[in-house]
Amino acid sequence: MSTTGKINVQTENIFPIIKKFLYSDNEIFLRELVSNAVDATQKLKALASMGEAKGDLGDIKIEVEVDKNSKTITIKDKGIGMTKDEIEKYITQIAFSGAEEFVNKYKDKVDKNVVIGHFGLGFYSAFMVAKKVEIYSLSYKQGSKAVRWECDGSPEYTIEEIANRTQRGTNIVLHIADDCEDYLEEQKIEGLLKKYCKFLPVEIKFGTKKDWVDKGEKDEKGEAKQTEVEVENIINNPSPAWTKKPSDLKDEDYKNFYRELYPMQFEEPLFHIHLNVDYPFNLTGILYFPKLSNKLEMPKDRIQLYCNQVFVTDNVENIVPDFLTLLRGVIDSPDIPLNVSRSYLQADGNVKKISGHITKKVADKLEDLFKKDRAEFEKKWDEIKIFVQYGMLSDEKFYEKVVKFALLKNTDAKYFTFEEFENAVKPIQTDKDKNIIYLYANNVAEQHAYIDAAKARGYEVLLMDTMIDSHYINYLESKLKNIRFVRVDSDTVDKLINKEENTISKLNEDEKKQLQPVIEAVVNKEQFTVVFENLNETDQPMLLTRPEFMRRMKDMNQMGGGGMGSFYASMPDMYNLVVNSNHPLITRILNEKDAELQKSLAKQTSDLALLSQGLLKGESLTKFIKRSVELI
Repeated sequence: MSTTGKINVQTENIFPIIKKFLYSDNEIFLRELVSNAVDATQKLKALASMGEAKGDLGDIKIEVEVDKNSKTITIKDKGIGMTKDEIEKYITQIAFSGAEEFVNKYKDKVDKNVVIGHFGLGFYSAFMVAKKVEIYSLSYKQGSKAVRWECDGSPEYTIEEIANRTQRGTNIVLHIADDCEDYLEEQKIEGLLKKYCKFLPVEIKFGTKKDWVDKGEKDEKGEAKQTEVEVENIINNPSPAWTKKPSDLKDEDYKNFYRELYPMQFEEPLFHIHLNVDYPFNLTGILYFPKLSNKLEMPKDRIQLYCNQVFVTDNVENIVPDFLTLLRGVIDSPDIPLNVSRSYLQADGNVKKISGHITKKVADKLEDLFKKDRAEFEKKWDEIKIFVQYGMLSDEKFYEKVVKFALLKNTDAKYFTFEEFENAVKPIQTDKDKNIIYLYANNVAEQHAYIDAAKARGYEVLLMDTMIDSHYINYLESKLKNIRFVRVDSDTVDKLINKEENTISKLNEDEKKQLQPVIEAVVNKEQFTVVFENLNETDQPMLLTRPEFMRRMKDMNQMGGGGMGSFYASMPDMYNLVVNSNHPLITRILNEKDAELQKSLAKQTSDLALLSQGLLKGESLTKFIKRSVELI
């Protein structure tokens, strides 16, 4: 005998809201229903282990079926099942105990980050895609009778006992709505199962697939003969690597799991970190360090967040610090609240603890690699450098831990810790104000002449070539005592480290005043400022320098520094054209009586300076080449 009833809800508006809830993400209905099936199966296994569920459990895999003809999707489990009373209790009452509050909260604005299941509404996510839902269930309890429940998307439902079901467990049958028929495509459903249910702890079957098996015979070459057979299509791995003990896994197991997570990634990860915490919060997972370029690009294959092996999201920016989103892998925690807004996550105590723990584990792993095998750590440094720099910039605690072993690399590819580099350069690279000057280049090829001149003085030159180095340098200057960074092309080699050692000039002030307009006449005075310096005879006759402050402001603006950087970004690039007053060629230009030849020599010498910085192009370069031939 069938009976009817009304779902315990105080408003007629609940189903229209469910229908629209997370509309752009209505695919999560499959995650919710399969998760419920897993829960029912896991409960049965637990009861069996306690002796409360009698007999052989048999095949307990979950099945998902799509029937295009009847326009249905069915989720079958062989779990604990439900009696009529249990359906009345769990489906029609508890699920909607908070429905009034839910409706009031979300009728105007639905937060797309809310997960239905955490409101007790998991089963009712079915109505996001279904116009009618049926439940067929038989409890594991001896003497139970099978039950059928039906609801068409209104608060009215029908429930009846049925005689033709003998299989323990529950079938949920969704009659798909006309505007959601794309969910009747098998390829789409399989894709969603692999997205949300890929690592659920109970096997999930979705149809069959072709596979090759050995026939038990060998061909004429002695190789095993194979035949194609139809096998069950199990779409998930119930025991993923992160659920196992690290001691039970080998390096190859971690690499295989990485390939399982990211089948389109062909590069091996550099190394991994296995997370396994059960107090004061629950957290498991595996994080991988991918190879990173010098560009700060968020990887397409991001960290995946799971809750008890159920995929939740790969948008973890507010759950882990920003710099950790450069990593790949899995985090699984039931202690991360999933039914709240992203802004709330940042203030949640558990999230802060979990975030802090992951940061510490990453720093500890890096330190361990450094201490165990420094040579191997140095080999990996260029590929993890931007990650470490970003972490130091954005997280004070991370900075404090890694500054002891973060590396600096010079233009000869030699690596130093901060302490090692300071000790190496302090004797020779300390200026008159007791500041230790860290010379650096960001492009060895373009700045080769400047690097060469600095190295000739015995100076070390660092290579700082990542896109965040302008910010990183400023940050380090604020953290390291009496340290200043100066780019190697920002001044003449004698002024990079000001030691008040003045070289005598071969030109007096009157001669410099006489020569200045000759040189200014052959350069763009809006871009180049002519200055005289008393350099060595062996230095270049003219060279370009770019003031450190303005160049750094422009670099920071390109990285989104804003502030004063935005002001300087609007200004044209300015350079100093430094004239070496001690070079014989400069003396020759001064003494040349033929005005045209004097102009030609001045132009040729200034063009050489521009050429060394890659600033001589187009027609100017063509004229330079022609003039060079004529002068030769």
